[in-house]
Amino acid sequence: MLDNLFKGLFDSSTTSVIGATDFLLCLGISLVAGIIMAVSYMYKTRYTKSFVITLALLPAVVCVVIMMVNGNVGTGVAVAGAFSLVRFRSVPGTAKEICILFLAMGAGLIAGMGYLGYALLFTIILSAVFVLYNSLSLGSKRNSELYKSLRIVIPEDLDYSGVFEDLFTQYTSFHELTQVKTTNMGSMFRLTYDIVLKDPQKEKELIDKLRCRNGNLEITVSKQATINTEL
Repeated sequence: MLDNLFKGLFDSSTTSVIGATDFLLCLGISLVAGIIMAVSYMYKTRYTKSFVITLALLPAVVCVVIMMVNGNVGTGVAVAGAFSLVRFRSVPGTAKEICILFLAMGAGLIAGMGYLGYALLFTIILSAVFVLYNSLSLGSKRNSELYKSLRIVIPEDLDYSGVFEDLFTQYTSFHELTQVKTTNMGSMFRLTYDIVLKDPQKEKELIDKLRCRNGNLEITVSKQATINTEL
C-alpha cells in the first residue's frame, strides 16, 4: 500500500521508479547544498530575506524536476527553463545574484541525476571560491573615492556651457556634463556631472568655489553609481 503511494499513474514496466528513500536522500542533499550557498552568499553581501530563502530552496526544486523526468537531462532542463517565463516583479538582479542562482541550479541538477557526492563537492568548492572572491578586492574599482557625481543648481540666466570649466580643470582629471534639467518652474537648471577628482581632500574646496559661482544654491556630491544594466 505504501509503495503504491509513490508510484506514478503513468508508470510502466520500462519506467524506472525512484524509491522514497532515494528521493528523500537527494532532496536532503539538495537542501544542504542550498543552505551552504545561501550562507556563503550572505558573507559580506547586502541581501534580502526573500532572495536568501529562494537561494536555499532552488537546488531542491531543480533536483526534484530532474528526478521527476527520470534522469532525462534534456527534458529536465527544458522544464526548469520554463520557470524563467515567470516574470517576477522585483528589482533586476545583479551579476553576483545571477551567478549564485546558476550555482544553485547546477547543484540541484547534479543531485537530481543521482551524483550526491559530486553535488556536495561542487557546492563546497564553489561556495568557498565565491566567499574568497567576495572577500578580496578582485574587480573593485581602485580609488573609488575619486569618482563622484556632482549636481549643481544654477539660475536660468547663468550660461552653464563653460561657467565651471576653469574649476573643473583645476580640481578634476575628468569631467562630463551628463544631464541638464529645469527645476523650480523653469527658473533654475539642475546640472549633473560625472567627475574624477585629482585630490579627494580638496572636495570641500571645490564645493566652496562652486557655491560662489552658482549663487550659493544647492550642490550635491555623491558616489558615482555603476550602471545597473551592465554585468
